[in-house]
Amino acid sequence: MPWNPGILRHLEREPTPDHLAQRELEQALWAAANALRGPVDPGDFKAYVFPVLFYKWISDVYDYRHEQAITDLGDEWTQEIEDEDYQTFLVPDGAHWDDTYEVTKKSGAVLNRALVAIQEANPGKLAGVFGDVNWANTERIPESALKALMAVFDRLTLDPAHMAGDMLGSAYEYLLREFAEASGKKAGEFFTPRHVVHLLVKILAPQPGDSVCDPACGSAGMLVETVEAVKLAGDNPESLLLYGQEQNLTTAGIARMNLYLHGLEDFEIKRGDTFREPKLLDEHGRLRKFDVVIANPPFSLDNWPSSTWAKDKYKRALGGVVPPAKNGDWAWIQHMLSTMRDETGRVGVVMPHGVLFRGGREADMRRWVVDNDLLEAVIGLPNNLFYSTSIPVCLLIFRASKPVERQGHVLFIDARARFKPGKNQNTLSDDDVDAITSSYVTAEDADGEGGVAVSLVPRADIEGKSYDLNIGRYIQTETRAEADVDAALAALREAQERMDTARTALDLRLREASFDA
Repeated sequence: MPWNPGILRHLEREPTPDHLAQRELEQALWAAANALRGPVDPGDFKAYVFPVLFYKWISDVYDYRHEQAITDLGDEWTQEIEDEDYQTFLVPDGAHWDDTYEVTKKSGAVLNRALVAIQEANPGKLAGVFGDVNWANTERIPESALKALMAVFDRLTLDPAHMAGDMLGSAYEYLLREFAEASGKKAGEFFTPRHVVHLLVKILAPQPGDSVCDPACGSAGMLVETVEAVKLAGDNPESLLLYGQEQNLTTAGIARMNLYLHGLEDFEIKRGDTFREPKLLDEHGRLRKFDVVIANPPFSLDNWPSSTWAKDKYKRALGGVVPPAKNGDWAWIQHMLSTMRDETGRVGVVMPHGVLFRGGREADMRRWVVDNDLLEAVIGLPNNLFYSTSIPVCLLIFRASKPVERQGHVLFIDARARFKPGKNQNTLSDDDVDAITSSYVTAEDADGEGGVAVSLVPRADIEGKSYDLNIGRYIQTETRAEADVDAALAALREAQERMDTARTALDLRLREASFDA
């Protein structure tokens, strides 16, 4: 492949100032999103901004490593040596950022061709990473908006000489958060609030060399956080083996971009339906097993393949239980437990409170996980933490091999009082996360303002309550009446959300029918 002429413009362009401040970078990226405001719905910003950001980053890093190769090798430099030893991604001739940015007409069509060319030149790494946006469709993104978007990025140089440390990865997380706020309830499809992710990862405590999987990975925030946790502990994050699966094409691309921009290259993100076509398999075609399985899956999924679950080829209907057709919460848990490694495996999952007390087949699954001593902890979190729902949520922690002192018991933690009130959402501060984590580790109440209440409950007590895991039944500060009220309120909120979702779907179909008529 010949030297890319786009580098010449890179060398002539006035570079981004060294040591660009984090806030300055974030403001510049948000300005890129605002360039789309008007013709593009804010909920769709991510589908346009992230691919352009990633394209610019690939081109700038390519240029940076090209210059580095020439400096290091001198007269011995050849394109083939550079490609093999210096470049992470190949940029074909004519597909560099500068080749595309200089085009004045039909820039969307040119951008389409460039992104396809880069994907084809890096099939094992970048196939499908840019999503399915048709950049040439001026009805969706007018040429003026596209040029304005690219102009913002053209002023930045996104290479290691200008982006210190993990600045770009942090800025990417900033954009994810901003896009989530702009997307409202749609944000739940790709973004879990980072304070919740931070808490769940601290509890699962990933170790160097662990294999980590998120079967509903969204934008890969939980995988990124496991890397950060290992790095913060002073260990080697590159020793982690990272895996994820995500059904949505755009979101799967965002996940891969997120990991690359955080400096990660050795990971496996598969696109597809985790229930119908799990793609993280071993060499024998069986479900791969992991040390850490972590997820915030879609709540109360009603289109999961319940009719075929009893004969699932991967035998995920644990205990012979098929969860309700209209509610896939426990099916997610069954899948995650099925991929948990023996001895070292631990599972952490975000769930609505309904999984703790709903009857029927869900009660059968609660009996199964308690009787098999897999459920380690139930942690109740404050209300209104998520973009996608205001209902109360909990963390369920499972272990293949529980500590001796917890065997035959389940740890219940009431952390509902630990939060920082917000205008639209509540958040968990670092102190809140530390207090909840400490209560989990020590099985003791966390004192202080907004304390955390804890109870380590024997299996016999849970059996005596018909395997109802509602936290209020086991925390001493609560009465039985309060526990019943909590359960009723949680059920009511879930029912209201289901009704709102159904009403929205009905309104959409009525509008479509009216339009067709």
